[in-house]
Amino acid sequence: MPRLTQSRQPPAAIPERNWVNIQWLARLRWAQIAGQALTVLVGQFLLDGALPITALLLVISVGLVSNLIVELYFFGDRRREGAPTRTVKEWTIAVLMMLDIAVLTALLYLTGGPHNPFGLLYVVQIALATVLMHSRWPWILTGLSFIGFGILLISHRPLAIPEDDRAIGEWVAVGVASAFVVHFLLRISAALAERDAELTQARGLSARQERLASLATMAAGAAHELSTPLGTVALAAKELERALTRADGEPGRAGDPHTTSLKDLAADARLIREQVGRCRAILEQMAQGAGTVGESVATCTVGELLEEAMVGTRTAPTVHRDLPTDIAKTTLRLPPRAVSQALRSLVTNAQDASPPNASVVVAVREETGPDGAILAISIRDRGAGMPSDVLARIGEPFFTTKAPGRGMGLGLFLARAVIEGVGGSLQIDSRVADHPAGRGTEVRVLLPTDVSPRDVVGARTTADRSSEAIAPEVVSKPA
Repeated sequence: MPRLTQSRQPPAAIPERNWVNIQWLARLRWAQIAGQALTVLVGQFLLDGALPITALLLVISVGLVSNLIVELYFFGDRRREGAPTRTVKEWTIAVLMMLDIAVLTALLYLTGGPHNPFGLLYVVQIALATVLMHSRWPWILTGLSFIGFGILLISHRPLAIPEDDRAIGEWVAVGVASAFVVHFLLRISAALAERDAELTQARGLSARQERLASLATMAAGAAHELSTPLGTVALAAKELERALTRADGEPGRAGDPHTTSLKDLAADARLIREQVGRCRAILEQMAQGAGTVGESVATCTVGELLEEAMVGTRTAPTVHRDLPTDIAKTTLRLPPRAVSQALRSLVTNAQDASPPNASVVVAVREETGPDGAILAISIRDRGAGMPSDVLARIGEPFFTTKAPGRGMGLGLFLARAVIEGVGGSLQIDSRVADHPAGRGTEVRVLLPTDVSPRDVVGARTTADRSSEAIAPEVVSKPA
């Protein structure tokens, strides 16, 4: 997720699953302890003091003290420092649940044993273990529950419970057990739904990365194949330039009406050689970039990143930068070259879409996201906008809305891969000509300020080789 300032997360040594589970279990144990105490007090009232109240409260206090230890040991540092500092192992959760089974067995032993309708709560403990832990521990806790109930069959403190009260107890026990089981199943269903959504998103990202890898391989092959003919053209242009220069300097050529033409031809030959040299440099850069996973993370400011992104853009339409001074000084840690090239591609797209006398607006703001502040870069053009059917396809490889020869339809695809590769996201909001709010397209790039090297996935340095528009999360505003 994109973020400017990250909230502190549990250290890498703490498995996220176990940490979440022990938090959830601690809250559930408080509810369990309160329910046990309430049940004992109500039972004492209904049975006219027939319960061994002191022994029962002592047993409940065992669970109370154990949960206080859990709160202080695992969550005390978190409340003081804002982040967990203790490692949570799965066996820790298992030990707590074993203690809960022992407490339940002791309570049942003192209140009628197998004749107590709340023996059904063993099933709740087993269901809870199945949700919180892997296959071995649920089976162990199932065995302990089986042994515990078996002990109650052999020995327990008899308790005369009136038939009506027993029926009420069974009714309450079934309700409590059913509520817990439903809660667990809903939790599992929600987790599975969330996992399915994450898998769908991961598959889409994987498919885009595979296509990006294919394009990188194709770029490396093109660089290799084109280097030879470009070298030949460069050599021929250089020889032509030399020949024209010598002919221009021969005696008797002064005043010759063809001299000006020779100078022009020499200048044209020089231009050809320079442009071929530029093409070869680009191809070499493509070949080098195709062989790397991504550019290394470096430190730069927002102002430096935006300045680099503007290098090579055209003078018309003009680009108006709306960058507050305080934001310009914000320090970023990301692959600056790849990100600046992606931004340059977007700015070039906006220039292509806008009339020559219009201006493209690049606005930078800080916004608040799920993980804190984020850097939002907005690029707005004054073009005709895109209808919904075009928005649905924009950013597909080799899909372009430009005239033949103006673009290959790769710039948006590559730029999106770069932005997503550094943990950012991208949105497009396009309005067609007859929309009451006016027409044009706005591209919003949301970037983190601190990218770890493992987050840099596919941040290729070829993002600005095509001046297409990026293919992101599309927000369409139809007419």
